Amino acid sequence: MTVPDGLRPATRDDLSALPVEVAPTLLGAHLVVEAGGERVVARLTEVEAYHGAGTGDVPDPGSHARSGRSPRNATMWGEPGHLYVYLSHGIHACVNIVCAPEGVAGGVLLRAGEIIDGIDVATARRSRSGRAPAGRDLARGPGRLGQALGLTSTAHDGIDAITGVPQAGAIATLMLREAPVTLVARGPRVGVAGVAGTDAFPWRFWIPGDPTVSAFRWGRGAGPEAFGTRTAERAPEA
Repeated sequence: MTVPDGLRPATRDDLSALPVEVAPTLLGAHLVVEAGGERVVARLTEVEAYHGAGTGDVPDPGSHARSGRSPRNATMWGEPGHLYVYLSHGIHACVNIVCAPEGVAGGVLLRAGEIIDGIDVATARRSRSGRAPAGRDLARGPGRLGQALGLTSTAHDGIDAITGVPQAGAIATLMLREAPVTLVARGPRVGVAGVAGTDAFPWRFWIPGDPTVSAFRWGRGAGPEAFGTRTAERAPEA
């Protein structure tokens, strides 16, 4: 595979820190997926960090692994660099990059991206949902991103994005920027219920001003009426 200028293949060491530390470094990275013989590349523009039980100093009530290891979240406890793929509401496949050392549960949800290669393929996949997507909406939101990339089944859970070993008819490769994005915005996670969706957990990171970033919405019981005045988005950080 030809590596584009300014990018390099990710390593496990790149992803071995806590998810909240790794997450902003994934902005601008490329996730290359070949599924069903068709290639799509997404430039990542929005991500969210999630910590499992015992990960970091603050328990994360919004994580799938908050109560420990289970068959569903087992990939989150494995080697960094694998993809944790799960179905939201049994319908939409969401893609996460596993972070933290093996045995420590954590992942970064890929919330949105710009399709920069394989646009026709991604558009055809997204059109199967019954609505032809507009340009910025092609991979705007985690379910749309997973569908555009062709990672639409839990059979894809555990794909190794470091070695590129095929699994369930798909190959994934993560390419990081050699120079990380310098302007990053952060704030509460989108649509997460309770305190986990407030600015007590400003674990959503995005490229400010990018049109593919999803719109913010409070989760159930997470809005200002439940926890007082909260700021949905924070100023960018250098």
